[in-house]
Amino acid sequence: MGEWSDNPKPETEPHPERTTAGVGPWPGGREEWPSEPHFDPELLEHGDSRNVVDRYRYWLMEAIVADLDEQRHAFHVAIENWQHDMNIGSIVRSANAFAADTVQIVGRRRWNKRGAMVTDRYQHVEHRESIEALVEWARAEGIPIIAIDNVPGCVPMETFAWPERCVMLFGQEGPGLSDEAIAAAEAVVEITQYGSTRSINASAAAAVAMYSWVTAHSPLAPRAA
Repeated sequence: MGEWSDNPKPETEPHPERTTAGVGPWPGGREEWPSEPHFDPELLEHGDSRNVVDRYRYWLMEAIVADLDEQRHAFHVAIENWQHDMNIGSIVRSANAFAADTVQIVGRRRWNKRGAMVTDRYQHVEHRESIEALVEWARAEGIPIIAIDNVPGCVPMETFAWPERCVMLFGQEGPGLSDEAIAAAEAVVEITQYGSTRSINASAAAAVAMYSWVTAHSPLAPRAA
């Protein structure tokens, strides 16, 4: 699949992401349309208002997913879904932003997609009926489960050495991870906090954990000279 690096908008802003509001039809009409197969004729003709980075403007959805598959990271995200937690959608959105391999929804098959902002179309999402089923899958894949919670005996994230391949397991807002989930984890990691609150929002915690892994392992992450 070819890579599109041209941008139909004039160079008026220095930041590489020029707009979050979308773009109009491809300038110049059909005669100026790019010929590469990953472009969507409907978007070229009518414009692209999707919440995607400029690199993927006018691309077919299937082409975006295929391109992401070439660069996804080696970590997975798993979320317990017993109470239809509204944070699950936001966690899926963060998983897409940090290029997680797959999101595993554990428990109820239906989950609250509102916070995902349609990023589930680009992010692989699978279902596991129980923690036991998640453990069985992880063992078959040879991937350790790392729980994120602030329970006795947990390890501060700043001192934790993330495995290159792992499953980050998150609980629900309020109750946190179930006892079964804690028992299934090879390590339990906490996010160090410095204020008065005991915990932070589940979706925020997931984003922090993913960012921590990315800074440790991603070949795409900027490094100091």
